[in-house]
Amino acid sequence: MVKPHNLFITIPTHFLCPISLDLMQSPVSLITGVTYDRSSIQRWLDSGHNTCPATMQVLTNYDFVPNSNLKRLIQIWSDSLELDHILTVVDGLRTNGNASVSLSELLCFGSRLEKNVKFLGRIRGFVPVLLDVLRCRDVDCSELVVRVLDLVRCEIEDRVEFMNLMLKSDRDCLRSLVLVLQRGSSESRIGTVRLLECIAINAESKNLIAENEGILHELIEVIGIDEDPKLIESVLSCLIPISMPKRVKIKLVRLGVIKALTRLLKHQNASVGVTEKVLRLLAAAAAVEEGRWEMMENGGECVGRMVRKVMKVSSAATEQAVTALWCICYLYREERAAVAAAEAKGVEKILLLMQSHCPATVRAMAKDLLKTFKGYSNIITFEYQII
Repeated sequence: MVKPHNLFITIPTHFLCPISLDLMQSPVSLITGVTYDRSSIQRWLDSGHNTCPATMQVLTNYDFVPNSNLKRLIQIWSDSLELDHILTVVDGLRTNGNASVSLSELLCFGSRLEKNVKFLGRIRGFVPVLLDVLRCRDVDCSELVVRVLDLVRCEIEDRVEFMNLMLKSDRDCLRSLVLVLQRGSSESRIGTVRLLECIAINAESKNLIAENEGILHELIEVIGIDEDPKLIESVLSCLIPISMPKRVKIKLVRLGVIKALTRLLKHQNASVGVTEKVLRLLAAAAAVEEGRWEMMENGGECVGRMVRKVMKVSSAATEQAVTALWCICYLYREERAAVAAAEAKGVEKILLLMQSHCPATVRAMAKDLLKTFKGYSNIITFEYQII
C-alpha cells in the first residue's frame, strides 16, 4: 500500500481505521460488520478485550473476514495519489536544484512494477526533460538519468526522435555518457551501453556515435580490460549494430578492437553468448583490409583462436568463425592467415565440421576453406621436413 506523499492530504473517512485513525493497510471485518486495520484490531483483542471497539458489542467469535472490496478501493485511491505526485516530480525536474532526489524517486517508482514503467513512458515530454538533466554533465545525476532512461527505453515509441534528441541537438548527451562509462557503476555503465544500442538504428546514427571517439574508446576499454561478464556482453551487443558501416569498422580497428576481441577468445570461462558475439564482430571486421591485417598480427594469433572455436562452443559460434575464416583466407586470399589457420589444425577442424549436420551455407564455405588449408598444410609439412 502506498502512503500519501502530501502530509496535508485529506484521507476519505471510510479508509481510516476506527482504532488508529490511520489509513488501513489490511482491512478486515468483525462479526459485527465493522471494518478495522488487521494489526490494530489484533492488538485490541490481544490486550484482553472481547468487544467490538466501535459498537462495544460482545464478540461471539474472533474471526477476521478480509474486506477485499475496501482494500481494492484504498489501493486505487493510493495509486492515483502517487501518480499525481510522480507527475509533480517530473514537472519539477526542470527547476529543481536537487535533481538527484527527484531522479532517485522516479527510479524507485519505476523499479517496483512494470505498470509504473509504462506510466513513466507515457508521460508527455518525459524523455526531453531527462535529457536536459543529462546535459548538465554531473556524473552522479547522469548515472541516475541513464538508469531511468534504461528503465523506460522499451516504452519509447518514436526511436528516431529519441535518436535525434540524443545525437543531433548537441553533443552534451554523448559527453555525459562518456563520463558514465568512465566513472559510473557497473549498473549505470550497462544502462549507458543499452541506450547506445537503442539509438543505433540507422547508418547516420551509427556514424554519429562513432564520431565521438571517447565513446568507442571506452567501449573497447571495457572488452579489453574489464572482467564483468554482464558488462562485457552488453558492450559486445552494442558494438554489433554500431560497427555495421565500413568507416566505423575501420575506426574500431584503429582503436584496438581486434586485440580486445582476441583477449576475450583466450578466456576459458567466457560464456557462449560472449564468444558468439566476439566471433560475429570478427567476421564483420574481416570485411575491411585494416581488420584482416590486425588479425594476422602476432603470428596470426587471432586467426588461430578462431579456428579453435569451430565446433567447440555452439553452432552459431561455429558459423561466425567459419564466416570470418572464409572471408580472410578464401575470399581475400590472405596467405599469412591461411598459414596460421593451417598451423592451428584448420584442416582437421574443417573435416570434422563437414562430417556434421551443419547448414548448407556453412558446408559450402567449409569446402572452400578445406582446399585453401590443405594447400598451406602441405607447404608447412614440407618445410618441417626440410628443417
